[in-house]
Order: sequence, then structure tokens, then C-alpha cells
Amino acid sequence: MSLARDTLATFRMIKIKHSVFALPFAFTGAFLAAGPGPGWTMPPARLLLALAVAMVAVRSFAMGYNRLADVDIDSQNPRTQTRPLVTGELSLAFTRRFLLVCALVFIAACAALNTTCLLLSPVALGWSAFYSHTKRFTPLCHFVLGSVLGLAPVAGWLAVSPAHLGYPAVLLFFAVSFWVAGFDILYACQDADFDRSQGLFSLPAQQGVPRALFASSWTHAAAALLFPMVGWHAGLGLIYTVVTLLVGGILVWEHKLISPGDLSKVNVAFFTLNGAIAVFVFLGAWVDLSLGSHWMLAR
Repeated sequence: MSLARDTLATFRMIKIKHSVFALPFAFTGAFLAAGPGPGWTMPPARLLLALAVAMVAVRSFAMGYNRLADVDIDSQNPRTQTRPLVTGELSLAFTRRFLLVCALVFIAACAALNTTCLLLSPVALGWSAFYSHTKRFTPLCHFVLGSVLGLAPVAGWLAVSPAHLGYPAVLLFFAVSFWVAGFDILYACQDADFDRSQGLFSLPAQQGVPRALFASSWTHAAAALLFPMVGWHAGLGLIYTVVTLLVGGILVWEHKLISPGDLSKVNVAFFTLNGAIAVFVFLGAWVDLSLGSHWMLAR
């Protein structure tokens, strides 16, 4: 198999384009750690590059580990028959080597950031791997996945301010965690019957699709409330506030696309709309910080 084919198959395995979910939030955390106000300056390019490398590496590790851990399940699920580990395009041995490389790159990138990030890097790797096993014993697996991506803004903040974790980063951790958990529940609705037949503990399999959609809507409602709270605690202004209201509208639209009897638009809701949310929140925070706009009641 050629290097080009290996590379393309690897990109398919880890869904490299889905990095759009986590990377903007890592940058948002880093930008917020620099603080609001007229004197705000963007973190150094060297730091942002190391942060980007770390985020892509850990996300690639998490996705690769998930595919390796789930290969037995994926081989039986009609929806996942074309995944590279199932078709044999990639071998188990190749995937294990890929995971090792991703872990080493991630640790090296964390070392380039600061000592705090380096010391926490094994925790991040362990937690991102742990998620892949949770659907075998708890319907809270969606929230564990949410917390994995929720670490992105925390990582971004610590990359800039390793000695102090601020409230905006903590709030953004919970906002992202609920946001991801909500759309992962939606995505899992496609496999409700299969998961139930395999004894897996996804929420749709355990509670049924209607209840899962209800839980997802309330989870997204919590995220929609938390996103503007991040701006309030960070001292952001009108621009970010308007963006978070737009995000709330997108989440409402997302749920209008899906019903228990029609899951055909799950992929639109999963990637297109949620990818837009991640980018919008980042751009809203960046523009607001750059222009120095403030809440009327800001401290």
C-alpha cells in the first residue's frame, strides 16, 4: 500500500476535518487568558502553533484509539462497514504505531508550551482514551466525550496562563462539554437499535430515541446559557453576546431538523451546524477582544 493511500486512509480513520470542533475552542481559551480590554494582544505565534499541534495530535490519538477499541463493534455495524480498520485498509499494528506517534507529538508540543501542560499531558491522553470504553457500561458516555473536547479551552488557557485557571475557562469547559454531549446523543440515535442489540449503553439505546432527543435538547439548552456566561465573566462585549445568541438559534434549528421518525439530517446537524458553532464562538471572542468592546455593566 502506498504512502499516499495510507495517509488518506488515516485521515479518514481520524476524521481530520472534525478538528474544527476542538481547535477553535483551544484558541478561544488562549485568547481569553490574555485578558480583555484595549491593551489586549494576541498570544505569540509560537505558542499558538504549539497549541495547534498539541490539539491535532491529541484529537488524532483519541480518534485512532476509539477506532482501535471499537473495531469489533464497527465490523458488525452496517453503518461503519467502510471504516479503514474494518475494511483492512489499515492494520491494527499500523494503528498502534500511529497512536504512539500521536502521543509523542502531543507530549512534545505540551513541553513546548510550559511545564504545567507537560505534566498534565498524560492525564489528557488517558482521559481521551477512557471515553472509548464508557459506552460499554454507562449512558453517561456522551458526557465523557463532551468533557474530552471540553478540555480544549482549558488547555488553551493554561498554555497562556499556566499558574491560574480562570472562571471563563471553567465555564467554557462546561459549555463545550454540554454542547458536544448534546450532539453526540443526536448522532448516537442512528445506532440505537444496533447498540441495544450489542448490549451497549448509549442513551438512545437505553432510553429510546424520543427520550434521548429530549435529553439532548436540554443539554444544548444548558450550553446555550453557558456560552454567554463565559463572555460576562471574561469581560467581553456586545459582539460576543450577539454571537452566542446566534449559537443558541443554531442549536434550536439543529433540533428542528431531527425527529424520532426522521434522522436523515443527523449528519447535517452533527458536522455542518456544530462546526459553524465552534468557529463562530472563536471569531466572536477574537473580534470582541480585538476591538475592546465591553458590556455596559462590565467591571
